[in-house]
Amino acid sequence: MNFSDLVTEYVTYKQALGMRFDTEARDLASLCRRLGDVSVASVTADQIQAYLNGNKAVSSYWARKRTILGGLYRFALARGYSITSPLPRYRPKLPPPFAPYIYSQAELKRLLDVAPAACGPCVPLDAYVLRTLILLLYGACLRHGEALRLTIKDVDLEQSILCIRETKFYKTRLVPMGKHLNTALREYMQRRNLQFATEPDAPLLCFRDGRPLSQSAVRSAFRRQRALANVQCAGNGGHQQPRLHDLRHTGAVHRLIAWYRSGADLQRLLPQLATYLGHIDLVSTQRYLTLTPELLHEASTRFESYAMETHHD
Repeated sequence: MNFSDLVTEYVTYKQALGMRFDTEARDLASLCRRLGDVSVASVTADQIQAYLNGNKAVSSYWARKRTILGGLYRFALARGYSITSPLPRYRPKLPPPFAPYIYSQAELKRLLDVAPAACGPCVPLDAYVLRTLILLLYGACLRHGEALRLTIKDVDLEQSILCIRETKFYKTRLVPMGKHLNTALREYMQRRNLQFATEPDAPLLCFRDGRPLSQSAVRSAFRRQRALANVQCAGNGGHQQPRLHDLRHTGAVHRLIAWYRSGADLQRLLPQLATYLGHIDLVSTQRYLTLTPELLHEASTRFESYAMETHHD
């Protein structure tokens, strides 16, 4: 059997089960291009090892590719398309998991302030559009792909709700907006509707010519914005700089801090936060709750109050 035919059948199988499997399909297509027109039986352990190692330092991406190939070869072995697996039995020592960057309130303000400078005449993106994207990612804790897919019909300013369709797990969820985000979106819509189409399916966030924003253009604009705002990680040699996706992490952490300060019932609210973020379980949400000094202080304060009450009882 041809290796590319195996990949096509495997991707079709996974997507038929209801999985999106887009990223995995792209990775497997990359391997097919690397191997060329070869049979499944002719793929060697050295070829697989070279693909996994790549040409950069070993990272968590190695583990992700290994997991994808593990599924592919389990599929092939179960159907008799292969009698052996060329996957390595041992994994290299991987670096620690990537720690999301939690922006301070001052850094968030600087990012918003420099949006005009990041969107000059040569950039096909208006500053007020970039600014609104930042507010959506932080204020509604959206994935940036979710924000870019929003259409006019997905925004209900009267009910103060965003409808997030076709998310990471093929689910649709309703995200309530706070007063400040609602006000910002209302102002944005007034300006946007003077420039762009207002049909229900028209994109909410647009380039200057009315096309929906692309992820590549947004990432490029954000890199300029981040540099202008002087928001950077120190001590890692310039690697792993703050990302757009970290705005979602930041929104979740800041919300948890606010709940600590208000004395809210976290046992009740954490499952609600998981639903708000579009997670299927609390384990996924826990990855977002990076332990910042501010969060640690609020947690310690809450524990001290609890300990004092218990002692007096």
